[in-house]
Amino acid sequence: MTKLPSKGIVSRRVRGFHPNLFFLGVVSFLTDVSSEMIFTLVPLFLSNVLGAATTIIGLVGGISESADALFRIFSGWLSDRIGKRKLLAVAGYSISTVAKPFMYLASTWGVVLGVRFSDRVGKGIRTSPRDALLADSAPPGERGKSFGLHRAMDTSGAVVGLAIAALVIYLVQGGGLELSLGTYQWLVLIGIVPAVLAVVILLKFVKEREREPLPGAPRPGFNLFKLAAGFDTRFKVFLAVMALFTLGNSSDFFVILRAQNLGSSVFHIVLMLVILNAAYAAISLPAGRLSDRLGRRRVIALGWGVYATVYLGFAVASELWQVWLLFAAYGIYYGIVEGVARAFVADLVPEEKRGTAYGLYHGVVGLTLLPASLIAGWLWQSYSPTMPFFFGAGLAGAAVIGMMTLIKE
Repeated sequence: MTKLPSKGIVSRRVRGFHPNLFFLGVVSFLTDVSSEMIFTLVPLFLSNVLGAATTIIGLVGGISESADALFRIFSGWLSDRIGKRKLLAVAGYSISTVAKPFMYLASTWGVVLGVRFSDRVGKGIRTSPRDALLADSAPPGERGKSFGLHRAMDTSGAVVGLAIAALVIYLVQGGGLELSLGTYQWLVLIGIVPAVLAVVILLKFVKEREREPLPGAPRPGFNLFKLAAGFDTRFKVFLAVMALFTLGNSSDFFVILRAQNLGSSVFHIVLMLVILNAAYAAISLPAGRLSDRLGRRRVIALGWGVYATVYLGFAVASELWQVWLLFAAYGIYYGIVEGVARAFVADLVPEEKRGTAYGLYHGVVGLTLLPASLIAGWLWQSYSPTMPFFFGAGLAGAAVIGMMTLIKE
């Protein structure tokens, strides 16, 4: 039960939004500037500098993406239990910030895995409480728009981070086809700065409403296998459909490797990622507003349809100009789905259980990414670089059918 009335969340706005929405967006902006500079090129660092096989790259990508899953589940539940979402968010952002400098010293794929694992643990601790804090700060009729703003600011950080990375790559190694060790170390050094600034802004500007447990409510201990009990059936079905989609949505490591496989230089790959994230940022807010009017289910299904088309495109592409278009379209998919799916979670669950719900949502996605990436690495190495994309497109199509037939708004 919150001590402040719900109407309090619409007082004193910054550019039309609750201050928490704006400043959490700034925090995510700065964090993404840092993360995109340091971690986006990890598959090329593993392949070009360390000589790792695609199965190892798939393992690193899958464990990295899944490592935070259990932490997201636990931290979401804990934020409901203790009523302190900001505390957990600060802890998570701080852990990731401390881990990043160690990438400068990485010399084996095991070290890369350890650093990336630590970074994702930090992300796991912060993400569910942060999303719950966003939902707590957004009026019900503006959830799509609010999450759309956050995704747009987050992804604008990715655009800036990748633009800086492109400049560094151009200055250090020009248009070389492979990433060099010196180039990557410069990216790490520069990328640490915005990560530190993000933690400072979170501490100073984000304010949490005081919360307390419901009077007389039972306070059971954490039980992973009972967390979904008591949630609406629609939420559980949504999680199942998300798992189906994610099984074909392997780490984006493979999209980057596919671009290099088709002849793209490192500099051009980074520019493609700039375009991807620019499209993501541009689409996020309009997609959120559209979902406020048309409903989340239809918008998510539309985004998954775009994803299926893009993955088919990556499977059959043979020219570099096609890859540029596919990266832009991939950004459109992200912009349509990411914020809207998180707003949909808030629609399906009560406020006092949002932390747990976001933990389950992110946990299902994260845990499924490990087998998804392992399958993609195996398909790439055992058959061809096109097979992971045919597989992902097929499961995305099945998820669209599941979303439209099994879930009602």
